[in-house]
Amino acid sequence: MQLHCIDCDSRYSISDFKYACSCGGLLEIEQDFKFLDSEYLKRKFEQRLSDRMTPYASGVWRYKELIFPELEDRFLITKNEGNTGLYDIERVNQYVGIKKIWLKSQSENPSGSFKDNGMVVAVSHGKSLGLDKFTCTSTGNTSSSLAMYSSLTNSQSYVFVPDKNISLNKVLQTISYGAKVIAFEGTYDQGIDFLEKYSGELGLYICNSINPFRIEGQKSIIYEIAQYLRWELPDWIVVPGGALSNVSALGKGLGDLYELGFINRLPRVAVVQAEGASPFHQMISKNKNELQPELQPKTVASALNIGNPPSWKKARNTLNATNGITVSVTDDEILNAKAVIDQSGIGCEPASASTVAGLKKLCESGQIHRDETAVCILTGNLLKDTEVLRQYHLECTENSLFANPLIKSKLNIESIKHL
Repeated sequence: MQLHCIDCDSRYSISDFKYACSCGGLLEIEQDFKFLDSEYLKRKFEQRLSDRMTPYASGVWRYKELIFPELEDRFLITKNEGNTGLYDIERVNQYVGIKKIWLKSQSENPSGSFKDNGMVVAVSHGKSLGLDKFTCTSTGNTSSSLAMYSSLTNSQSYVFVPDKNISLNKVLQTISYGAKVIAFEGTYDQGIDFLEKYSGELGLYICNSINPFRIEGQKSIIYEIAQYLRWELPDWIVVPGGALSNVSALGKGLGDLYELGFINRLPRVAVVQAEGASPFHQMISKNKNELQPELQPKTVASALNIGNPPSWKKARNTLNATNGITVSVTDDEILNAKAVIDQSGIGCEPASASTVAGLKKLCESGQIHRDETAVCILTGNLLKDTEVLRQYHLECTENSLFANPLIKSKLNIESIKHL
């Protein structure tokens, strides 16, 4: 394993760990898979599905040979992350209008979001370096995941959150896990800049997506989808686009599986952003070479409320490798898709629902054919943002197409009969 700069092609030993290249470019983990036997690994991954009492019961460490083979087992942290459901729901199929759609419900992770897949690897790496002070800037899900794993390992986490346009539920979850939470005036992007400048001086190990070990852990999401589907992936993988770490990770995981011969073709990747926070979509749709940050991003989907996503170059590489596309959706489209997902018995936070909303929009525009198949990644739990639920169902407007308001009734048999 070594660190590879995606900009200047420089390489570094992982023992000389850093978050960015000397040229300023993002680093990624580079592994040599040429001595790995894919058929042997398939059998091993299958055997580990029956494991219950070791770290390999994890839906991340099940794939340790592809994620962090050099990490000693004594540093493997786990809370049985991964192992999340893959659901085929007819109601969602009909809403989108596509042949087959699966929902990968990352909300079933222990802290309630996909961040656990990457965070468990980042914190394990930090502990292997002898560190016990971890940090991140977050709009919510990253912070709660980091706080959970830090407390699990008797370490301290320092979390920086913008003081506006974030979910209080996620902040309360983070506080409850014991993190020191610093609410600052400014945006997510400014928080990232601060940590890049001062984390070393403060003695803090960064666990945001600029950390390449986060990306390695998040690759496991695509490994798990592929294994559940017997190594036959659908035509499309649809992903929400906030910081774009998930797009980067899933793209890297797809490349691994293809290189190793686990799959014989690459599915296409569709990245969905909210219209109020869509700098990546704007760049791609206008065929620009550089991302123009949105200084005041604003969307009801707080996890997508990022105007300068740090992983945009890696995400662009994913689109190039998979002939991928982007789309943006309105807040109303997100909330109505969310209501359909919630009422199908799965449930998700607003950012998650952007995938179903985006897939529906791409099908209606003809960019995705209705005879194709897709997996939509649902990134966070239904209860991550209860204020959105209250507004949609209890203060329902004409745009709340699937609102399910409270029914006020007298408690007698005749009143109840007529409901």
